[in-house]
Amino acid sequence: MTVLILTCPEDVTADMVVSELNDQGVPVVRLDPADLPGGVTLSAEYVKGDFDGHLSFGGRVLSMSALRSIWVRRPGTPAAHSADQSEWLTAESAQALYGTLYSTTARWMNHPVAAAQARYKPWQLRVAHASGFAVPPTLITTYPKIAREFAAEHRDLVVKPVSGMHPADPPMALPTTRIGPGADFTGVAAAPTLLQRWVPKRADIRLTCVGDEMLAARKTSGPQQVDIRFDDGGGAWVPEEIPARIARAVQSYMYATRLAYGAFDFAEDADGTWWFLECNQGGQFGFIQLETGQRIAEAVAAWLASPAPN
Repeated sequence: MTVLILTCPEDVTADMVVSELNDQGVPVVRLDPADLPGGVTLSAEYVKGDFDGHLSFGGRVLSMSALRSIWVRRPGTPAAHSADQSEWLTAESAQALYGTLYSTTARWMNHPVAAAQARYKPWQLRVAHASGFAVPPTLITTYPKIAREFAAEHRDLVVKPVSGMHPADPPMALPTTRIGPGADFTGVAAAPTLLQRWVPKRADIRLTCVGDEMLAARKTSGPQQVDIRFDDGGGAWVPEEIPARIARAVQSYMYATRLAYGAFDFAEDADGTWWFLECNQGGQFGFIQLETGQRIAEAVAAWLASPAPN
């Protein structure tokens, strides 16, 4: 049985997992959906209730019936490398590839349908509350009056994008920015705006969940740090014990979102409370593994190599 990894060619994180799978003697194939059609060819038959299909690329043929698991890592857009690109060809290629892969019995990390829903930050916040996490008071609004009232109540806020990356070419990461109650909120009428009470943090926490396994790392923060991506003034990432309450909340969150992999970000305050910020269903883990020595790639490979539970 074979592990299929859907990712772009330049993906060091996927390389780490491929190496682990090779060490375990598990057959593994990686391909980029951007190469379909062209470098990747596909065929699937649905006849008299039976399904059979295969993918061919690089001189190799992969039977759909031989798939053990599928890791959706950083796949390119179907047909992106085609000489005759069009929205129609992209739609047709995506329907063909993912529709046939959905027809298999393979396990997914993560299933594209679950992953797509898990990307919605408003839904993340709702699930996080229900799962038992501490979540900073948050407002998403296009009403300036409601934004001003929220700011008057919670005083020290941050503003962040609802969707994450800005869809520029190349995509831009928008920083989380601290603002006070005296800010001009008239601009929120132009687009949905996410306001959240600022958590004065003493550390950032990254918890990586792979199936039932959890690994956490801690990085001391600067006293006024807001966004670690743009103000990395803290210490090194070190392994961290996971409180039992957090572990239970993670399990509940993963079950509710139907994810097999999640990268959770928390802000730890002076009292030691871990405040939920977000869960990235496709978050990087290579930098954490390199600094802490935690065997995250090994955990991903073990999940991909294991059979589906009965």
